[in-house]
Amino acid sequence: MFTTEGPSVRELAVQALSSVERGYDLLAPTFDHTPFRTPDRMLDAVEETLAQHEGSFGAGLDLCCGTGAGTGMLRRLCRDRVTGVDLSAGMLERARLAHPGGDGPDGPRAPEFVRADARALPASLADSYDLAVSFGAFGHFLPAERPALFASVHGALRPGGLFAFPIGAPFAPGSAAWWVTGGFDAAMRVRNALWRPPFVMYYRTFPLGAVRTDLAAAGFTVETAPLEHFGRRPRDGRPNWRLVLARKAR
Repeated sequence: MFTTEGPSVRELAVQALSSVERGYDLLAPTFDHTPFRTPDRMLDAVEETLAQHEGSFGAGLDLCCGTGAGTGMLRRLCRDRVTGVDLSAGMLERARLAHPGGDGPDGPRAPEFVRADARALPASLADSYDLAVSFGAFGHFLPAERPALFASVHGALRPGGLFAFPIGAPFAPGSAAWWVTGGFDAAMRVRNALWRPPFVMYYRTFPLGAVRTDLAAAGFTVETAPLEHFGRRPRDGRPNWRLVLARKAR
């Protein structure tokens, strides 16, 4: 799972005992060599589904952009400016290095990167975007924080704008993945009860039903599209992954 270019065990331990912001500052130089980076296969599936579903977009927002894995996708889907937002200055610096502007006056414009809390985006970003995406970040938000997060994204979108993100099907109770994710979440709760500052990262706190409810309460209409690239569950035929498509009213 980790390559020789990735973080050492000691570096991971130091990160795990830091705050979320500081932890990602420390991890930023080697983050793209860890399994925590969103796989290209997922990015490609989301890009293809959005292109088929919507075509192209105007301005794009990469929420909790990290090192910019999703930013390249937005640069291809969006005709106008692209902005990445993250809390970690270290991750934003890696994103800037990964996404420079064009070499000539007619080359692609470099994305803008903004350091901000996704739960309270700057007023300068309000009513500015036609598409917002996010990958692999929602485990960092407690369920009680979802209303503020979704309201913040809603405020950044123009009327008719779309908030899109992938969400996986729940693991079958008793499966290996069910035990691993449950064990990880339990360990994190113990860690956060005993150690400060907290490091919020959980795998079972973002179920589709509750997410739908909170998105609707924030003013979105919600539908989903199956990401067929990842197949379906043999026991019930439901997709292993869906793309949530939450639209702000026009």
